[in-house]
Amino acid sequence: MVLKNNYHITITGMGSISSLGYSSDEVWQAYLLRESFLKSEPFDNENFSVARLSKASEDILKALRIEEAAHRYLDRTVLMAMHCAREAVEQAGWTRSDIGYRTGVNIGSSRGATALLEELHAAYLRNPSNRIFPLTSPMTTLGNISSSVARDIGAAGPEISHSVTCSTALHAVFNGIAWMKAGFADRFIVGGAEAPLTGFTVAQMKALRIYTNDSDAEYPSRPCSSERPPVSTMALGEGAALFAMEKITDEELGDSKDRVLGIVDSFGYGLEAPETATSISEEGAALASAMNMALDNMASHNPVDLVILHAPGTIKGDCSELNAIKSVFGSELPILASNKWFIGHTFGASAALSLEYALLMLDNDDYAEFPYPVVFKNSRRPIRKIMINAAGFGGNAASLIVSKPAG
Repeated sequence: MVLKNNYHITITGMGSISSLGYSSDEVWQAYLLRESFLKSEPFDNENFSVARLSKASEDILKALRIEEAAHRYLDRTVLMAMHCAREAVEQAGWTRSDIGYRTGVNIGSSRGATALLEELHAAYLRNPSNRIFPLTSPMTTLGNISSSVARDIGAAGPEISHSVTCSTALHAVFNGIAWMKAGFADRFIVGGAEAPLTGFTVAQMKALRIYTNDSDAEYPSRPCSSERPPVSTMALGEGAALFAMEKITDEELGDSKDRVLGIVDSFGYGLEAPETATSISEEGAALASAMNMALDNMASHNPVDLVILHAPGTIKGDCSELNAIKSVFGSELPILASNKWFIGHTFGASAALSLEYALLMLDNDDYAEFPYPVVFKNSRRPIRKIMINAAGFGGNAASLIVSKPAG
């Protein structure tokens, strides 16, 4: 995205943690395996497929928790975000003196401190006469995520936590862009973190009748599957991904290509009136609006080579998005890809993990084809520009376009 005075919004660092791993190299190698990381686990005496962090990733969270006394009561959502922020800052090469008050933090989460809130609430219900843990409120507020990360990395600029359901992470990116375009910040840490693997959250998805029943299948979650009759195969995963964004001039970009992971080319958003329980129309009106806005505002007019689908694996959700893509791109469709058959749906972190996937694909000029039959056919081509889609409850949608630095 080109700003006044020839500034570009660039991504110069990223960090993630998920069932795929906790470093870019590890994550990319996991994608190359083309295997599902969803495993069957019991929730309330019934098995469900979920994608938990690996043991090595859990060890990272345990180390963070005992690092300082203040970390002891943090929800795993916050700990995941802290790890990712540190990785993003290190890769971007930001020092403490670089960060300061001109650096903002915007981290989103659909449900926030889910596990900690449910644990403390359950304890209260078991014995309401007992004294409630004094830190219950500060440790379970949504704002606790970004404020904790800001303190950890030394950022003194705006710190924002928000929920826009499953579009959350992309809206964090949009917010960071807006602050930098307005001249109020030079750098931003943006992304999403989510740890929804609790019995109560799984039960909510089961109540919607969208959770996969194929816990023992090779690929329990199968977005855009061509199987008949169609079935919903959504499954939940946990994870986080954060990105270091900064303004770079044309001159600086020429000298910084080695440290720029991607250029933010454009973004768009949309909203439609809720007509169903999940606020998704058959034609995907909100997503079509978001994609059209992003395409109309592109800084360069090179075509989008690949779209990372939101496609949660639900019958209506997948169909709606594909209808929207066909209405926007016509008969010449880009490559369509997804990582949800790898890691499930991570709610507010899903688009952030998709953005990480996009940056890795741009760097390697490769992607993981669906390992099962789908309702479309992809044609290989060089990958230089990628669109990431997200849509969520409430009828909101978002699209982000990132490209590879030229040269």
